[in-house]
Amino acid sequence: MNRRQLLALSAALPLAAAYGRLYAVPSAPGKLLVVFLRGGYDATNFLIPVASEFYYEARPNIAIRRPGSAPNAALALDANWALHPSLRETIYPMFLQGQVAFVPFCGTDDLTRSHFETQDSLELGQPLEGSRDFQSGFLNRLTDVLRGRQPIAFTEQLPLILRGDKDVPNMALRSLGKPGIDSRQSAIIAGMYQRTALASPVKQGFGLRDEVMHAMEPEMEAANRGAITAKGFELEARRIATLMAEKFDIGFVDVGGWDTHVGEGGATGYLAGRLDELGRGLCAIAREMGARWPETVLVVISEFGRTFRENGNRGTDHGHGSVYWVMGGAIKGGRIAGDQVDLTPATLFQNRDYPVLNDYRAVFAGLFARMYSLNSTQLSQVFPKASAKEIGLL
Repeated sequence: MNRRQLLALSAALPLAAAYGRLYAVPSAPGKLLVVFLRGGYDATNFLIPVASEFYYEARPNIAIRRPGSAPNAALALDANWALHPSLRETIYPMFLQGQVAFVPFCGTDDLTRSHFETQDSLELGQPLEGSRDFQSGFLNRLTDVLRGRQPIAFTEQLPLILRGDKDVPNMALRSLGKPGIDSRQSAIIAGMYQRTALASPVKQGFGLRDEVMHAMEPEMEAANRGAITAKGFELEARRIATLMAEKFDIGFVDVGGWDTHVGEGGATGYLAGRLDELGRGLCAIAREMGARWPETVLVVISEFGRTFRENGNRGTDHGHGSVYWVMGGAIKGGRIAGDQVDLTPATLFQNRDYPVLNDYRAVFAGLFARMYSLNSTQLSQVFPKASAKEIGLL
């Protein structure tokens, strides 16, 4: 039985088994994948504060009903929190298996509420005060500190988070198929740069493309036979997992479409559809990583959350604090981690948003310290002037 047949068999197992302890637990996680939800997703309707009466007052049209009150109600996680029902068949079983944890009230101190400025601040991982180096993202600095780890961005352009001294390849997989430039054309272009300073980067770029295409050929053939029915992010996620399992150690991918000013929906609707697609994609990664899943830590982030109150268009506007997800076969999941506060009008930030009680740099630093045994000097290279916060994720 080859690897792909084994994965296909695993996919047919019940969820509790597919995401259970099928694989030997390694000494320490060694692979990191960061998934960036660009647009500022509505974390309040993802991880639902069911113990807060104010939540139901603030969202008369889009609130998710309490667990057990309706067929499409929220999924209970503990006495205070519940999960969006669109994730019943994907993320919820993984949470129950202890392979997912959520960190509410997480984010950056950036108060611009601008998508672009806050995304930049988050990806840089540098202090907001003083001058900042916009060619130095925190994942690039992490790669530089670790040495020997292979990074990649699964994006059309190299994102800010991976820019820096370390050379990092990038390649979008969402539309992988017949390349726009064939091998003959690649050779001609490479020949044009043969005697220039760009000869090596051009050669490496075409080499990476060919290597990825070769790795994806079996999966693409299966898709042509109808074996893979996934679409959107789920298909991209399978391809990402294949490459992360076999070649790369640090990965980054972004998923757009989370700016829900109008017609967000509640238990059903636009946000529910996006969460369903995301959940299926993340579960595909867990399954496709196979024996490497217990070695993997996957973190889902976004630039900010949304306003606690719904707006006049039955949507939500740009907010502040968010909810981060941490997933993996060896994490201490099945819980809500980090500092928390009861949600009332008095505890909202500026009377509108989740406060940031868990600074993302501190949370990531604590995670990296556990994953890679980094000392304080090394962590300060990744996150200058930040202190690691240990919240027991590993």
